[in-house]
Amino acid sequence: MIKYFLFLGAIGVFSSCSQRQEKTIPQQDTTAQNLPRKMTVPDFDGQKAFSNLQAQTDFGPRNPNSIGHQKCLDYLFVELSRYAEKVTKQNFSHRGYGGENLTLTNIFGTFNSRASDRILLLAHWDTRPRADQEKDPSKQNRPILGANDGASGVGVLLEIARLLKQDAPPIGVDLLFVDGEDYGKSQDLDSYFLGSRYFMKVKSENYRPRFAVLLDMVGYKDLQIPMEQNSMKFAPQAVELIWSTAEDLGVTQFVNIPGEEISDDHVPLNAGGIPTVDIIDFQYPYWHTTQDTPDKCSAESLEAIGKVLMHVLYAQSTATAK
Repeated sequence: MIKYFLFLGAIGVFSSCSQRQEKTIPQQDTTAQNLPRKMTVPDFDGQKAFSNLQAQTDFGPRNPNSIGHQKCLDYLFVELSRYAEKVTKQNFSHRGYGGENLTLTNIFGTFNSRASDRILLLAHWDTRPRADQEKDPSKQNRPILGANDGASGVGVLLEIARLLKQDAPPIGVDLLFVDGEDYGKSQDLDSYFLGSRYFMKVKSENYRPRFAVLLDMVGYKDLQIPMEQNSMKFAPQAVELIWSTAEDLGVTQFVNIPGEEISDDHVPLNAGGIPTVDIIDFQYPYWHTTQDTPDKCSAESLEAIGKVLMHVLYAQSTATAK
């Protein structure tokens, strides 16, 4: 992902992050309070999600065309196939730097396939081939392990998949693991978000989920998730739903203030008409460095994200707004 450090006005406008801030986006009725009385939301297990994170990092860096990339692809396909009704691969290629031909694959899993009304959850599973944010120039061409930047979002989605298998969701849910998100060099946006661009290119015109949620860098021990600005612009109702659900649940990792504008996998989806929210920790200090390792992440952070998303999904049976 690419960061743009653009805040809405002076930060002093917001008196306290610990208090409910004034809304800047439309209200809607689809909060956790709309859950049917007898509906039970499955408990999200942060330890299992963390194990999913570690399983990916055990393969080493997963940058395209690497051994770790191929091993992780096989792992993710097998794991998702254990839970989803149907799992497909989207194989594609991209001409990289120096004429390198990248072999890339998206993985798409479907739950409650008979439901026409659907929600899409996605995360990128590849890792960056260069640690360009390292202060030591000798390390800047090394691939990163990507414990947070890659493995964390996928780890949460795999645990959600396990729970959806056990208790069918009240709405159709699709999980998408996109490849080639983090290949590009600085300022070369055409070489980022390769998997999400390809997904939007080949998807059926009839595939129109109610909204989508992107998870990126959601595992840091000191997790802070403000409202990303492209998300507020293109998917304001979904932003309101997610952050108000977090507040109702007492999940304090979601901070109810506008954050930065980020270019990420949600940009191609929003441009293609799928309202998409990016849940992302903008301020992860080990971003694009060789220090992005599992010890920087925690099961508690992953559980905070997963808990909120599970309540969002299971609240959808009474939701009417899109």
